[in-house]
Amino acid sequence: MKQSSTMHHGIGRRKSATARVWLKSGSGSIVVNGRDYAQYFDTDATRQGLLAPLNVTGHNKSYDIVANVQGGGRTGQSDAIKLGIARALLTVDENLRLVLRANSLLTVDSRVKERKKYGQKAARKKFQFVKR
Repeated sequence: MKQSSTMHHGIGRRKSATARVWLKSGSGSIVVNGRDYAQYFDTDATRQGLLAPLNVTGHNKSYDIVANVQGGGRTGQSDAIKLGIARALLTVDENLRLVLRANSLLTVDSRVKERKKYGQKAARKKFQFVKR
């Protein structure tokens, strides 16, 4: 596991959120859209999910992370950054692929909200049927 002073880049997507993530060797600070990640994400679940690739690989305090994220809500943005960090870690060391894959951190969660259909109340909910 070699560390260099160069920037490593990864892109993550989830629902309608897209995150561009840069890793640089440093003290472990995480900045999301110009703010500290603990300030940006309001729940512990989103904060812990974001840190999952770093915790699994043991790089908690090895890299400074800068993330630009657009679209979606906070949960989708957190998952997009998580995937971006995992992909950026792969550019650092390809041997981390087995660990990241085993924890399903490289799998893109492709679930998105289903669109509302014409003549229905919602995506799957229908109007009540009247017999007479």
